[in-house]
Amino acid sequence: MTVRTALTTIILDCADPKALAEFYRHLTGWEITQSDGDSAYLGDGPVQLAFQRVDGYKGPGWPADGKHAHLDFKVDDVDEAVRRFEALGAAKPGFQPGAGGWTVLTDPEGHPFCIMS
Repeated sequence: MTVRTALTTIILDCADPKALAEFYRHLTGWEITQSDGDSAYLGDGPVQLAFQRVDGYKGPGWPADGKHAHLDFKVDDVDEAVRRFEALGAAKPGFQPGAGGWTVLTDPEGHPFCIMS
């Protein structure tokens, strides 16, 4: 039996929800809809992106066996996006799988995400 569900929010654990929400606000263009010391939410569509403070949080790193999920973003120009996202605090790790089909970046707290055109 299938239970009907609707995905409402993707939540990333982090040390500083407000700062990470600001980073992703610049990536997505979505507005911060709620923020306090423990969490921050982006977007007002059917799915939001949110960030939740965890005491002693340590990012997953890349590549690492502990990574369980990541976000993918489509961009018009990958090289320009890399430059802009690095200026916002992203990092481009040396390990880049996928034979150029996508570029792996990490956000300021170490969560990997991919961009592609």
